[in-house]
Amino acid sequence: MNTLVDMKPLIKIDFVSDVACPWCAVGLGNLDKAMLEFKNTADFEVHFRAFELNPNMPIGGQDTIEHLTQKYQMDETQIKANQNRIRDKALEAGFQFHPELRKKVSNTFNCHRLLYWAGKALGLDKQASLKKELLNTYFCLDQDLEDITNLLDAVKRAGIDTEEAKKILHSNSYEKDVRQEETQFTDMGIHAVPSIIINNQFLLQGAQPAEQFAHAFEKILKTN
Repeated sequence: MNTLVDMKPLIKIDFVSDVACPWCAVGLGNLDKAMLEFKNTADFEVHFRAFELNPNMPIGGQDTIEHLTQKYQMDETQIKANQNRIRDKALEAGFQFHPELRKKVSNTFNCHRLLYWAGKALGLDKQASLKKELLNTYFCLDQDLEDITNLLDAVKRAGIDTEEAKKILHSNSYEKDVRQEETQFTDMGIHAVPSIIINNQFLLQGAQPAEQFAHAFEKILKTN
């Protein structure tokens, strides 16, 4: 005799972000807290979507202070104070950022190719693990995201085959797919990250606290 099993509702999340975005780490940590709170009442399907904060960043990157002072029209003292504030928020969200300001802003396109591959070929759990390890590489370990050795170390920590990842990095695999995904979300009007789309119904932008995610989950569950 078949036994009916109550199925938890599925909540789909598109997490549009860049691994060079500190607020994306904060937002992800807070999202994880909210999902943990609702683990007994809902299942979650999280897709990490590509967005480049600096799509025209040349290979080799740019000094971080130089980049941020130019971008935000702040002086070095203001930049460092702002980074300290972000570091505190990141710690609350579960990421222990490096105590010193990262050395440079990197081109992140190869990171997005790896993440796209992981999501398509290995599954969303592996994609999530790799996303966190790439954020860890950049913000916690203060390592260059363009250095293939650093990327492969992140892949290994995520429990993913480094030989296959190396083949991808030395090819043009998934370049077109990543570009198409970036265009898809910018065409939807997303021009800042993190942008989190929940069940194609709610758009939360910025590093929202866990309570905001929980509020959106509650609304969705009430309608199911």
